[in-house]
Amino acid sequence: MHLKRWITGLIALPFLIFLVYKGGVLFTILISMAGLVALWEYYRLVFNGEDKPISNIILLWGYGINFAIIWSTFLVGPNLSVSVIGLNLIVVALISLFQFKTDQTVLDVVIKQLQGIIYIPVLLSFLVLIREGSSGMIWVFVLLAVIFAGDTGAYYVGSYLGRHKLSPAVSPGKTIEGSIGGLAVNLVLGGIAKYLFLSGLPWGLSLLFFLAVGIAGQVGDLFESELKRSSGIKDSGGILPGHGGILDRIDALLFASPVAYIFIEYVF
Repeated sequence: MHLKRWITGLIALPFLIFLVYKGGVLFTILISMAGLVALWEYYRLVFNGEDKPISNIILLWGYGINFAIIWSTFLVGPNLSVSVIGLNLIVVALISLFQFKTDQTVLDVVIKQLQGIIYIPVLLSFLVLIREGSSGMIWVFVLLAVIFAGDTGAYYVGSYLGRHKLSPAVSPGKTIEGSIGGLAVNLVLGGIAKYLFLSGLPWGLSLLFFLAVGIAGQVGDLFESELKRSSGIKDSGGILPGHGGILDRIDALLFASPVAYIFIEYVF
């Protein structure tokens, strides 16, 4: 497992670095495709054992909305993407009116689709906003490095030193020691990144930023664990050997991205 985890990471890393560096259309393609796969994995989790992910038009419509939200954010900005979110609700509500007579579980489908749209493409769109903003390339690299390193730190500290369960009802394998270790890595790597690339920022706010995105990332990790726990599925997918699915890899990043955007745009 450890070897597969590192091999997958080392193979994917150059492509990720290149696409973040290029930004623009290529980066947005990466984000929208990641959103597509993650949304499919999300449907698999919340509709485990049901035949809805491939047969229900509401869920198929969600795939299109994934692209619409991310690309409208890139091309126009958040104002249009908010309109797309509203349009999605109107359309799925209309579809549900026609399906309700023969399938009264359609409202459950609507609710889970709406949650998935907020959870995945909406949160991913914050990465597009950050990349398109001032010093966007540096901010995205720093955010990815801090979150992925913190995740790795939590994994190894928890594996070797973990004794006290963090949230056993949600994720029996996660420990308080692993959580603290992950946050420590967030702060250390964040401090190095601040010194090297963000020297103009105040230290106090910078450390608060790294701590905030680290905590948000851990909440995101636990939230996905909650989805997997409720569905009885260990991994959201198997596309990344040693890591599971795309959603398994980006769960922390999804929650960290809006927190990072708020700091970048309104705090610093």
